[in-house]
Amino acid sequence: MPQTEGDGPAATRTFTDVACTVCGCVCDDLEATFVGERLTHVERACRLAQPWFDSLKELPARPAAMIDGRAVSLDEAIDRAAGILAESRAPLVWGLSRSSTEGQRAAVLLAERLGANIDTTASVCHGPSIMAIQQVGESTCSLGEVRNRADLVVFWGANPVKSHPRHFERYSVDPAGEFIPNGRRDRTLIVVDAEETATSALADVFIKAPHGGDFELIWALRQLLAGVELPEDLDVGVPREQLQQLVERLVSCRYGVVFFGLGLAQTSGSHANVEALLRLVEDLNGRTRFAARRLRIPGDVSGADSVLCWMTGFAFAVNLSRGFPRYNPGEYTANELLERGEVDACVLVGTESIKDLSAKARKTLSELPTIALDYPNAATGFDATVQFTTAIYGVHAAGTVYRMDEIPIPLRRLVASNYPTDDEVLQAIATRLRCC
Repeated sequence: MPQTEGDGPAATRTFTDVACTVCGCVCDDLEATFVGERLTHVERACRLAQPWFDSLKELPARPAAMIDGRAVSLDEAIDRAAGILAESRAPLVWGLSRSSTEGQRAAVLLAERLGANIDTTASVCHGPSIMAIQQVGESTCSLGEVRNRADLVVFWGANPVKSHPRHFERYSVDPAGEFIPNGRRDRTLIVVDAEETATSALADVFIKAPHGGDFELIWALRQLLAGVELPEDLDVGVPREQLQQLVERLVSCRYGVVFFGLGLAQTSGSHANVEALLRLVEDLNGRTRFAARRLRIPGDVSGADSVLCWMTGFAFAVNLSRGFPRYNPGEYTANELLERGEVDACVLVGTESIKDLSAKARKTLSELPTIALDYPNAATGFDATVQFTTAIYGVHAAGTVYRMDEIPIPLRRLVASNYPTDDEVLQAIATRLRCC
């Protein structure tokens, strides 16, 4: 229950243990103060979260529904959206990473009814990592285990000081844990990256990897770990002495974890790089305890993966046109479908990741009939044919999101809203389709 001061519509209420969905850390220790229905102050918000919460203080008065930029009733917009989808022969449902379990589930059910392609923003982010995990598996753990057990932390191709500002503080480097009583002093921090970053500046050991050379570097580490001498003419861009010292550090820890980011998954080699790293972690588990974790960026992209996986069997790039799910990255991923012109209508559950599509895909999308669901504080500049403004999960509506380690975090409703939720809009469209 919130702490309340005063009475009436201007009462001051303070909510504790508020979850933030701006990034994959989903920090759930924030404190939000409202005067009436207006947010006035947030404690413990990071530099990424603060601007987002600030945008909630004076929400723009956006209509709940628009058609071609004209405000209309919710029923009229749902009718138009259902009409567009009923006439479509190759629809695409895409996004989902800023929604919640409820909205994501409704999106999958809508895609199933349509026989559509459905894809998440992972396809332009950690899609290669998912493919690698499908190939070789993943030795993994929760962030709670990292906090309580890890005495060696590696960041590979990642810069969490910039992308996940509270990751050090809450989970990986600074906090004291059950078996790490002195926090940072009990941990060794290693950063492997092609460039010096804000994260590498804080590391105990920085390994500067060559651009595009991650695969060869990891394979050399596996070879040294297996006790096989490297060929004299082999050059992986890192001095051999440094490689040997790194291997010794990796095997001498009690509990190690490697967090890898897009600097590994979206560079030359992509899923092969991640596969190599996961195999290295598997090798290390023959000598000590080691885990691997992806640094997920959008707030609930892990939830989108999870919901799609437990409803279709696949985490992204799913085609439902034959009445059963088929999976094939590159064939059924949003960017490639749009580039090839194989989509004739699109449902966007959140438009914030349109910027990550290629220029050709964005051009195709701008020419299609589109149905977009966005929060009232969204500022993407995308003009959809039918636009719905939806309630924010964790502020205006209860829900569930998944942290980057696939741990579900419950969201509470803090204040009321007249906007419908994602799942209410998507369910209404699906229901209307039965009548078309």
